Amino acid sequence: MANEATAHRAMDATPERVTTRCCIAGGGPAGMMLGFLLARAGVDVAVLEKHGDFLRDFRGDTVHPSTLEVLHELGLLDDFLKRPHQEVRDLVAYVGKQSVPIADLSRLPTHCKFIVLMPQWDFLNFLAERAQRYSNFHLRMECEATDILVEGDCVKGVRAATKRGELQVRADLVVAADGRRSTIRAKAGFEVMTLGAPIDVLWMRIPRTSSDPPQSLGRVDAGKFLVMINRADYWQCAFVIPKGGFDAIRAAGLDRFRNDIAEIAPFLSDRVGELKSWDDIKLLSVAVDRLRQWCRPGLLCIGDAAHAMSPIGGIGINLAIQDAVAAANLLSAPLRSGTVSIGDLLAVQERRMFPTRATQGLQVFVQDRIVTPALKSKTPIRELPVALKVLRAWPWVRRIPARVVGVGFRPEHVKTAAIGHENATPAHW
Repeated sequence: MANEATAHRAMDATPERVTTRCCIAGGGPAGMMLGFLLARAGVDVAVLEKHGDFLRDFRGDTVHPSTLEVLHELGLLDDFLKRPHQEVRDLVAYVGKQSVPIADLSRLPTHCKFIVLMPQWDFLNFLAERAQRYSNFHLRMECEATDILVEGDCVKGVRAATKRGELQVRADLVVAADGRRSTIRAKAGFEVMTLGAPIDVLWMRIPRTSSDPPQSLGRVDAGKFLVMINRADYWQCAFVIPKGGFDAIRAAGLDRFRNDIAEIAPFLSDRVGELKSWDDIKLLSVAVDRLRQWCRPGLLCIGDAAHAMSPIGGIGINLAIQDAVAAANLLSAPLRSGTVSIGDLLAVQERRMFPTRATQGLQVFVQDRIVTPALKSKTPIRELPVALKVLRAWPWVRRIPARVVGVGFRPEHVKTAAIGHENATPAHW
C-alpha cells in the first residue's frame, strides 16, 4: 500500500507537457499582439499569462495612431472602435495657469488622427477574442512562466506554474514578453543597461463629473506634476514624484497630499477626500532600461522585457506593439518551416533597436531637462519656457511631437499574409 501511494504521488507530480512552434511568456500588449499575428500567419502559438484576467488598474490606456493603423491593416479597426473609448486629437498641457498646446495629431499620415483612450484590459480582451478564433492560437491564463528549458546553448521551451501543477512547453521559439521585471530574461542571463529614471509615479482613482475640464497631457506647477486619464466616471491619476520620494510624502500626511492634488487641479477639491487612506494610492517605480542583446538561440525578448520605457508620452505600449509587428513580419515564415535561427532573431533586434534608442533618449532628455527641474521648483510658474512659447506661437511645430508620440521613429506595418483559418467559436488548449 505504501508503494502504491508513493507511485500515485509520483504520477501526480509528473508535469504536463505540450509542444508548440512559439511560446510567448506574458499576455500584455506585445505578447497578445504577437500571438494574434502569428496565429493569423499560420503559426501554432501559445501565450502564457500569469493572471486570471487582464484587469490591472495601473496599465497604460493609450492606443496610439500607429497601433490603430495596424488594426486597420488587419481589418479590425471598425470593430475595435465600437468599444467604449475616448478620442484625443490634440495634446494640451497646463503649465502654471496657462494652457499650452503641445501636439496636433490632425496631420498624421494615418487613418486615425487621434489617440484612443481605452482601459488596457478592454484592448487585451479584444485581441484575445479575435486570436482565439484561430485553432492554432492557445491562451493559458493563470499560467506563469518561471524558467527556461535549455539544451546545450539553445532554449527549447519554458517551465510554467499553473493551478494544476507544473507545465512544460517545448517550442522552437520562446518569446519573453513578460514585462520590465521579466522572469524569462533573468533566467536567460541577459545584461540590462540602466539608463536612469529620476521619477516615480503615484497612481490613484478620483471620481469624475461631467463638468470637469477635458483630457490633458498633464498639469505642472510649483513642484507638482499630475497626469489624468479619463475613464468616464473617474480619473485615473498619476502624480509624478522624485525617485524615492514616497516616504517623505507619506510622512507629511495624507491631508497634505490631498491638498497638493487640489492645488494642481482645483476642480478636484471636492473629491480628493475619496482618497481615504494610503491603500488607495499605489507606488509605481519608474525604470528606463534596455538589453544589450535581445536574443539567444531559441529565445527573443520584446516589449518591456527588452526595453522598459518611461511613462512620459505614454508611448511604451506603442513600442511594444511595434516590436510585435516587426517580430511577426520577420519570424512567421521561419517559424512555419521550423527553421528559425539566431540570425532571424538578431534581425528583429536590429530592426527595433534604433526606435528604442531614439525614444528612450528623448524620454531621458525630457525627464532630466523638463520634469526634474519642474519637480524641484517650489514657486508658481509665471513665464513659459522658450520651447513652450514656440509651440504656442507656431502651430506647425506641434506636428513634430505629434509624430513622435502618435507614430514613433520607425512605424511597422503588417506584412504577413492571413494563412490561419478563423473559426466562429474560440479554441481552447
